[in-house]
Amino acid sequence: MSIVVTGATGHLGRLIIDALLAGGTPASGIAAVVRNKEKAAGLAELGVELRTADYDQPETLDGAFAAGDRVVLVSGSEVGKRVPQHTAVIEAAKAAGVAQLAYTSILGGPEADFDLAAEHQATERLILDSGLPYTLLRNGWYTENYTANLGPVLEHGAVVANAGEGRVASAARADYAAAAAAVVTGEGHLGQVYELSGDTAWSLAEYAAEVARQSGREVAYRNVSPEEHLAVLTGAGVPEPFAAILVDVDQAIGRGRLAGTSGDLARLIGRPTTPLADTVADALRQR
Repeated sequence: MSIVVTGATGHLGRLIIDALLAGGTPASGIAAVVRNKEKAAGLAELGVELRTADYDQPETLDGAFAAGDRVVLVSGSEVGKRVPQHTAVIEAAKAAGVAQLAYTSILGGPEADFDLAAEHQATERLILDSGLPYTLLRNGWYTENYTANLGPVLEHGAVVANAGEGRVASAARADYAAAAAAVVTGEGHLGQVYELSGDTAWSLAEYAAEVARQSGREVAYRNVSPEEHLAVLTGAGVPEPFAAILVDVDQAIGRGRLAGTSGDLARLIGRPTTPLADTVADALRQR
């Protein structure tokens, strides 16, 4: 039996493996499902087993899982392609007889009323219909979704969004990774659904003020119309379909859909979630 992490060379997948290792899981007990072994060379050097498979080629998933494995299905990153990709993984996991399938879904699950949630909702239904032992990890927003964009923010002195006064209970990506590691190494998580988010919800005006405080530059929140935000994003090179999804998420933030603070994340990882200020500081150091 292994703990298997799909999408293991992605940002979240790699952090899940790091969390497993830090928690005492031996590298020999971890398997990484990857598309490209060369890209995963660092994992192999640690002693992690590599299993090559491609979500878009279901036949390659035949050897990705084994009976008794505990699997973390990290949701795919290709919006619009995720339902068939996840279907292939779920079917392969069922055929192999895995002991647990933990899926990184989205905060709110079926109650999430924004476009980005649709593929997660469909995947949750597929998992429930499969009869697999499951754990649903409904991840909220990653703070890095904002701090990864610090360059333009500092250049223009503005955080541009159409979220109004909505608040975001984000957490660091590593927090969500630690939660995934916890549910596949601990007991009592089968059949459970966790609403994962940061301990504190903050507004984009507060985020802008924190960036300004730490950078020593003038940064303000500029709330714009959805149409203007879409134009800003596409003008910056974001493909229009994905830009539209981001605009839609901002509207959901304005409705309070990403502000929930259930406490599930802190309970799973056994500590407070990473404060906004800490992630901002890390991003500024890395510039």
